[in-house]
Amino acid sequence: MRLDRRGAVLLEAIVAMAILAVAGTAAVTAVAQAADAVRRAEQADTEARRASAFFHAAALWSRGDLDRRLGDRPQGPWRLEVQRPAQEVYDLTLRDSTGARVLLRTSLFRPDSVRGFGS
Repeated sequence: MRLDRRGAVLLEAIVAMAILAVAGTAAVTAVAQAADAVRRAEQADTEARRASAFFHAAALWSRGDLDRRLGDRPQGPWRLEVQRPAQEVYDLTLRDSTGARVLLRTSLFRPDSVRGFGS
């Protein structure tokens, strides 16, 4: 009977090691996925900051600069769409390089310098 018990203990030890191996693999996979998620979040944050800095510069463009950029065109690593829905309003949309995802969107007011504010 003692011989049978030793075989059972060995089997239990093998099963326990297999369970530990599966649990360890799951833990390593979870850590790797978490690290990948952090890396992607950092990349997205960097891209958003760069896009925001570009939009701050674009906010300084004159009417002439905006008129020259009307339409959809590549602008650095992005696609910039400039539309003029009204005489003194410009809509700017910044998308990723494929044009599929909108990163930022804003509207700018540029008064007509010929008419001025008092007209």
